[in-house]
Amino acid sequence: MIEPDHPQLSIGQQCNLLSIARSSFYYTPKGETEQNLDLMRRIDEQFLETPFFGVRQMTWHLRNDCHLVNEKRIRRLMRLMGLMPIYQKPNTSRPAKGHKTYPYLLRGLRVDRPNQVWCSDITYLPMRRGFLYLVAIMDWHTRKVLAWRISNTLEAEFCVEALNEAIHKFGPPEIMNTDQGSQFTSFAWTDRLRRTNVRISMDGKGRFLDNIFIERLWRTLKYECVYLHAWETGSEAKAGIRKWMTFYNHQRPHSALGGRPPAVVYWLRNETTNLDQQVQRVA
Repeated sequence: MIEPDHPQLSIGQQCNLLSIARSSFYYTPKGETEQNLDLMRRIDEQFLETPFFGVRQMTWHLRNDCHLVNEKRIRRLMRLMGLMPIYQKPNTSRPAKGHKTYPYLLRGLRVDRPNQVWCSDITYLPMRRGFLYLVAIMDWHTRKVLAWRISNTLEAEFCVEALNEAIHKFGPPEIMNTDQGSQFTSFAWTDRLRRTNVRISMDGKGRFLDNIFIERLWRTLKYECVYLHAWETGSEAKAGIRKWMTFYNHQRPHSALGGRPPAVVYWLRNETTNLDQQVQRVA
């Protein structure tokens, strides 16, 4: 946003134009301590098991596990991770002020073909000396991960990049379902969907199970990949996630798909759907 080598405007002038303090440009945020990073890892593991744990329950759990922590500290760490339950939901699900939310469209809906419904969500990725965030776009019917992105912030941009990739590769879905997080209520996200005539669906408050399939994806990913490694850099994390996502889509048997991998089922049923549509048009 600020260009230190701008030929006409000094750093101070650019800060004035953007209405920010000059000192904020030079500020380098301090990383979390090793102790806090360890607590964040433990919080993340427990949150997978008990996503209904709020700050108080999580604090009690850690104290029972011999960690001397108070609620203030756990609240800050869970908020930093995007895991603060609001209406029994992660903090990543809290809409930004002024953002429009949409009704949940999947209740009672029979989802029986690829690209009928997509879903998306964000999760926290612990590393040896820090943490990142991961967003994924999933086909609801076949559980295939269509696109994903990693970011070091919770801004909407990396979510829109993943959405653009999925639409470019597979065409738009009929419905996109997410939670009510600020990334998914942002203009950039909703405008991209509206421009491709995608109906927008959002989980209700207190209904984190409305997006249950991608919640299960996070659990599987973390126990089979993330928790088995201690990545040092973002590039290492990206390579590890890419390897596992390829395995998940193309090799990992899925019980709900009769033991077949998601990509195989996606391709077979998508071909069948396209053939049926062609037959209907000819008839």
